[in-house]
Amino acid sequence: MPANTRVLAIDQGTTSTRAVVFDGDAQPVASQQVELTQHFPQPGWVEHEPLEIFDATLDVCRGAVAKAGIQMSDLDCIGITNQRETTLLWDRETGRPLANAIVWQDRRTAEMCEGLTIRGAEEEIRQITGLVVDPYFSATKLRWLLDTIPDAQQRAEDGELCFGTVDSWLMYRLTNVESHVTDVTNASRTMLLNLHDLQWDPDMLSLFDIPEPMLPQVLPSASDFGVTSTSVFGAEVPVTGIAGDQHAALYGQACFEPGMTKTTYGTGAFVLTSTGSRAVTSKEGGLLATMGFQVGSKRVYALEGSVFATGATVQWLRDGLGMIDHAVDTELLAMETGGNEGVYLVPAFVGLGAPHWDASARGVIVGLTRGTGKAHIARAALESTAYQVKDVIDVMDNVVGRRKTDRPVRADGGQTANSFLMQFQANILDRPVEVAAVQETTALGAAFLAGRGAGIWRSDAEVSGLWRAAETYEPQMSESERMNLQAGWNDAVRKAMTR
Repeated sequence: MPANTRVLAIDQGTTSTRAVVFDGDAQPVASQQVELTQHFPQPGWVEHEPLEIFDATLDVCRGAVAKAGIQMSDLDCIGITNQRETTLLWDRETGRPLANAIVWQDRRTAEMCEGLTIRGAEEEIRQITGLVVDPYFSATKLRWLLDTIPDAQQRAEDGELCFGTVDSWLMYRLTNVESHVTDVTNASRTMLLNLHDLQWDPDMLSLFDIPEPMLPQVLPSASDFGVTSTSVFGAEVPVTGIAGDQHAALYGQACFEPGMTKTTYGTGAFVLTSTGSRAVTSKEGGLLATMGFQVGSKRVYALEGSVFATGATVQWLRDGLGMIDHAVDTELLAMETGGNEGVYLVPAFVGLGAPHWDASARGVIVGLTRGTGKAHIARAALESTAYQVKDVIDVMDNVVGRRKTDRPVRADGGQTANSFLMQFQANILDRPVEVAAVQETTALGAAFLAGRGAGIWRSDAEVSGLWRAAETYEPQMSESERMNLQAGWNDAVRKAMTR
């Protein structure tokens, strides 16, 4: 391929917006990142300002391209990956948002979800969409917006409004209100898509009373999504790859074979195991059946377990408690202690995700004594991430039916820089953890998908050949210690739960 190949990946996450320029060998050339303002208007509510998301996206893209020493017109293509389930509503003609985006973490529709469960809709939703009934997903958030914004339902029925997840919002603005599109992975997280035929499902639209004209067109993850407007970027650049962040990471980790597992450590932790060409649905542990990705006609499905608070727990230590100045401080503090000394932190700030799915659970710290210090709290915060990931992987192993104890779990995301956490993760899992050489594998996956869509990389095998591990952590804990620690964690989780 040409030596001057350049692919721009937009990674619009929950706490920041990043842009990375990759070369033809899938190596990062330059990047730019800005933090995203978090809005908490009420307890359990989390919002983002849509125009801030878009403006930040423009800023980081321009910054990354400038750092790479190129022009926008030099880019071969653009890939987008994004925080999933976050729900936006905007005016079709002007592209102006009608309200703040309701973030995936938001729990305001918990009562609505309880009503769906009482009505007996849970099994139908699971069979059609692969999802559990929870405020996490987009459908109830959209229903809330349509219920609370004056005339929104009627305007939606008249075709005046657009709904979208963050990828759709960015595409609409990047193309100057031309392309109202999404990809199969983001669509599969709305609770409105039929997971089996990959079309908006009429029964789900009826259940939530969602007007179909407001929905985006659903395309494969590597597709021709549109071209950026010259009025936005000063150049027409094709957008040829889109995937929700965890699906992009699955692709970026080259998890193409059934049974391959990746964990992304960000605001939350998200564990996906490829199940190949078929969707595997299971009631056990509240695992989700979801699209992994689609390239051309090839569909890859996945099982997913979502942990709501991992990096967010460290952020709480920093911003909420003022216990640390920087996230890296937790590693040094954790290593000051010889063990957890019975201290466990269950970070159920917005409830618990898989495998518990208890929206009413609340965070607890157990095992405190007069000798407990901030080092123990920091250690408990890091260990909570590893325990939660293990809880999910244990259920996945049971569902998939083949425990591959010799197959490493591939890890990416910001917390993989924390060697204490990665070693403890390998210890508590009792299996190796491979940390990707490109830490921001989510952005890499978006670049890979865009490159596939543009014909830069022509096969999954070619992509797999570009994947590298930076470090592998081998388990170093006895079975008896592992079991004792896990028992303490299980007891702490029971104290956090309300049911």
